[in-house]
Order: sequence, then C-alpha cells, then structure tokens
Amino acid sequence: MASDTAPQRQGVTVLGATGSIGTSTLDVIERHPERYRLHALTAHRSREALLALCRRHRPTLAVLEREADAAWLRERLADAGIATEVRSGAAALVEVAEATEAEVVMSAIVGAAGLLPTLAAVRAGKRVLLANKEALVMSGALFMEAVTHHGATLLPIDSEHNAIYQCLPVEHRGGLARHGVTQLLLTASGGPFRGWSAEALAGVTPAQACAHPNWSMGQKISVDSATLMNKGLELIEACWLFDARPDQVQVVVHPQSVIHSMAAYSDGSVIAQLGNPDMRTPIAYGLAWPERIDAGVRSLALFQVARLDFEPPDEIAFPCLRLAREAMAAGGTAPAVLNAANEVAVAAFLAGRLPFTGIAELVARVRDAEPVRPADELEAVLEADARARRAAEIYLARL
Repeated sequence: MASDTAPQRQGVTVLGATGSIGTSTLDVIERHPERYRLHALTAHRSREALLALCRRHRPTLAVLEREADAAWLRERLADAGIATEVRSGAAALVEVAEATEAEVVMSAIVGAAGLLPTLAAVRAGKRVLLANKEALVMSGALFMEAVTHHGATLLPIDSEHNAIYQCLPVEHRGGLARHGVTQLLLTASGGPFRGWSAEALAGVTPAQACAHPNWSMGQKISVDSATLMNKGLELIEACWLFDARPDQVQVVVHPQSVIHSMAAYSDGSVIAQLGNPDMRTPIAYGLAWPERIDAGVRSLALFQVARLDFEPPDEIAFPCLRLAREAMAAGGTAPAVLNAANEVAVAAFLAGRLPFTGIAELVARVRDAEPVRPADELEAVLEADARARRAAEIYLARL
C-alpha cells in the first residue's frame, strides 16, 4: 500500500549566507521548497544583507559575529513580525553548525574563520558541502580523520574539486593508483592578468584584481585568483580530498572556464566535467547527491564555446602557486602558515598598504621565518595561524 505521506524535507544551515556561494545556495534551495527547509543563516558583519535574506527565506536562526549587529537585526526582524531567532559570536556559529535540526551544512565562510564551525559540522556527522577550502588547507589530516571517524559525508563545492569528484570512481580513497588514476588536472582561468609580466603586475590596483573575467566572487577570493594563490590552495585541498600527492596534481590554465577539471587514467583516458561557469551547478550536485536536480543553470552551448585553450601556469610572474605546492610538500603547519600570511597580505593589498606583487613576497618572508611544526592537534594549527598573522603584521609595519 503506497504511503501518502510527503517525504521529510532536509534542514540546511548556510555558513556565510551573504557571500556569493551563500546566495547561490539559497537560490538553488528556493527552487526546491519540497526538498529543503532553512534552519540557520550566518554572516560576518553584513547585517543589512542578512536582514534581507531573513525577510525572504525566514530561517529558524540567524547568526552574526558581533552582538551589536545581532541586536540591530533582532529589532528589525521583530518590527517585521519575523520569528527568526538571532544569536551572535563564534560559539553560536559552532552551535548552529552542529545542531540536529539541520542535516546539511554549507560551509561558505571565507578564510580561517570557517575552520571551527566546519569541523563542528563534521564532528556532528553532517553532510558537509565544503566551499571553505581553508579548513582543509589548515588542518587537512585532522579534518579528514574527523570525517572518517564521525561518519560525515564530505562533498566538495569548489567547481574544480566538485568536477574531479564527478570524474573519479564512487570509492576513490586509498590512493589514486589503486583506482587507475594517474593524475588530477586542476583547471585555472588564469585570472584577469593572464599573460602579464612580473613587471606589469607591480602597478595592479585592487579594482583590477577583483575584476575576474569568468566568475562572480568576493574580493578575497578574486585577489587569490589573480595571484594564483587560490589555485595553490585548491592544489592543497585536492591532495587531502582525493588522497593525492602534490606531484599527482597538475594545474592547467584554461581561460574559457568550461572544463572545470579532469582526471587522467592509466589506460590513456581523460575524463572531464564541463559546464557554464556558474557555482549553482556544484551546489545543486552537493545538495542532492547522489541525485541531480535543477540548478537554474542553462546547458552548455558547445557551438558558442567553439574552442578550448590550455597552457601551463606562469609561476615566475605568479609565484604563489609554487609557494602553495612547497607548503603542501613540507607538511605539518606549513599550509596553515601559508594561508594565514596570505589572508593578511590580501587584506593589506585591498587596503592599499601593499602592492600586488608584495602579496607573494610577504607570504614567502613569513614562510621562511616560521618553523614547520607537527599539525597533529587542532591547537597546534591555531597557534601556527596566530604566529603567522603576527609575523605578517610585523613585516607590514616595517614597510
């Protein structure tokens, strides 16, 4: 006898709801009200943007960093007759990440701030949609161990890692060679300065660096894409996600951003995932996996694409990619130091305190000054992050 009971909707929490990944996630969820319900939305300090999202989506909870912003939001929602509960602070972020009311957590907080709430979601055994690459960059071994130990489902949302995930066998742990995979091909658009010389890059402005040719992203990620640090962080992330060595991950500059990444196999096959550059595609894949749902993205028109180009990255003009590869090879706390120094450097560049080419220089100086220590405890990772930030600020103060 068939049941007339509707399937229970999955609860979703979106960490970093006001950013580009967060708003794209909400767009996909809004297309499928029969499948998903929103438990919590969080933001750093974008209280006006979070207010608009709460008015539209009516989550159970909303979280902001500062209590003053939370009080402001609480008052505005009460005036509008919206019953969303508002909380504040880092502890509240962790609480909503691990809350039983949400089966799915989208981790879209930018930077190291996303580590603790994302790890909390993993330890709660959630389906974690990982758009915060820094969590793996900083604490890869600890993070992946927690995924296994707590039975979490980890689905990568970065377009490149999501593409590789789709190109690999369902079970791909235990080393790529076991599954006939010889190489992961991580595509990169090349950013807005592809083909520029190191000399020409010296005068780049923040506005130029944030004008990505293919993707709509926040300022920090846009600058990382322009320096190729974003691809370096993705290389580190790919090693942890797919149990790969750094030499098994090759970065391929592909300016059209149509092929999102590839996997090469021992029989000569290369399997690629293609699509229009729209983050709603990997988001929908992560939300519905192993099913497929409408993402609101039009199908790829191959006759309009017409051609696909590929070239090697220029690691002389863009040394951040090399720095990231070296950090992964060094292991331990080296990736956490790299990430922390880069976050400080990018913020300084956006504030006009550091030239574009100074980003890689600052990261290299901090890397050389900070010894590599074991990263077998979360406290060691957080300490390395703090030390690197202090060293970066000291460097900036001397300029």
